[in-house]
Amino acid sequence: MQRVLFCTLFISVIFSGFCQELERRASFISKISWPDHKNPGAKIKEIIKKSPLDMAGFKAGDIIISVDDRPIITQEDWSTITFNLNSTKTTKIQAKRNHKLFTKVVRLQPLPLEKNENVETFYETVTSDYGIRQRAIITVPKENINKKNPAIILIQGLSCSSVEKYSGRSNNWVRQIKDIAEKSQMVFMRIEKPGVGDSEGDCGTVDFLTELNGYESAIQYLKDQHYVDVSKIIIYGNSMGSALAPYLATKYDLRGIISDGTFFKSWYEHMLEIERRILQIEGKTEEEIYDLMNTVYIPLYYEMLIKKRSFEEILNDHPTYKKYHRQGKNHMYGRSMHYYHQIQDFNFAKHWENIKVPIRIRWGTNDWIMTEHDNDMIIDVLKSKGHKNHKLYKYKNLDHWSTIHPNYANSYNFEPGTWEDKISQQIIDWAWEIINEE
Repeated sequence: MQRVLFCTLFISVIFSGFCQELERRASFISKISWPDHKNPGAKIKEIIKKSPLDMAGFKAGDIIISVDDRPIITQEDWSTITFNLNSTKTTKIQAKRNHKLFTKVVRLQPLPLEKNENVETFYETVTSDYGIRQRAIITVPKENINKKNPAIILIQGLSCSSVEKYSGRSNNWVRQIKDIAEKSQMVFMRIEKPGVGDSEGDCGTVDFLTELNGYESAIQYLKDQHYVDVSKIIIYGNSMGSALAPYLATKYDLRGIISDGTFFKSWYEHMLEIERRILQIEGKTEEEIYDLMNTVYIPLYYEMLIKKRSFEEILNDHPTYKKYHRQGKNHMYGRSMHYYHQIQDFNFAKHWENIKVPIRIRWGTNDWIMTEHDNDMIIDVLKSKGHKNHKLYKYKNLDHWSTIHPNYANSYNFEPGTWEDKISQQIIDWAWEIINEE
């Protein structure tokens, strides 16, 4: 049975003027390539039969130039456009075919809701202290809907990616989400970032503190649910979320944390280490790496993160950096400069040092995003503070996205990789291990 609850009956009656359903996101339902940093526009690779684009006369090979009058110049443009697609209003699409422009107005279809086995699925709304309404997806074991259950809340990574398992998503990260929802026998909560999924806002412009408050609001919301045992809530943090878990667990007195693909150092140190590893994956010699780190990446990230400047300002002052710069002018991995400026000021290491609750940490040996050293540093700090209940598991050949690869390069180049059931089961087992400890 599929339940979709946006407001409780009480709230909808007493405060009907304040509680409104979030509009359901939509999709092009076609395969479209992202802008490639060389040419503007997004090329339609495949049209799905009887989809809105098919019915409107679009064809494979058409290049979408703008959507709702927003030009598609960068990947950030395309990301924002796709996240803002809405099923309750028409969408204006300008495209090019054989050197001729044409415009169509279409009404896109709402994405179908998740279908999960053995659980009730609730689509709800959490309002942050910034007034942003965000989509929450909560699954509850069917047989325990009227009982107090242990719960897991997912705090996801940095990118503007949905945590919804909507139709057509089939990567291993989504598979892990599905397994936790269906197999954990716990309440499982996910919260979409501002501007992602059905949530209000623009993920590409929202700052770090606003996003963090959304997670805090979600935890408070989860604690208010009648089917949750508030003494048994665990954070499962992935990537960026794994490094936020200590702060959130301490502030909200949660039972424990599971950190998957985490880090310890400042963001400035983190980005320099990533750039060095990418250069190694690309086959650069150590002499080339030394030169590029000292003449490009160290000064570039110092200007951006320490002096709080934008990439655009820095590249204008230092045009020789452009050849080696991997990101946009005002975004990195789809997030704004202000987002990173605030992250640089967030002391992740301090919160690792101060945490008291049980901790489980996983690092994959082919995770080229996070370092083994960061994970070892966390354990060293915990031991130095007398923390007793912690484990670090180094998962052979696992990458940053829940996938097994033979080496860094395969993961970096988006090779398919393989799945192991242990990847998700380990998270479930750890959650129960923490819950069952006295």
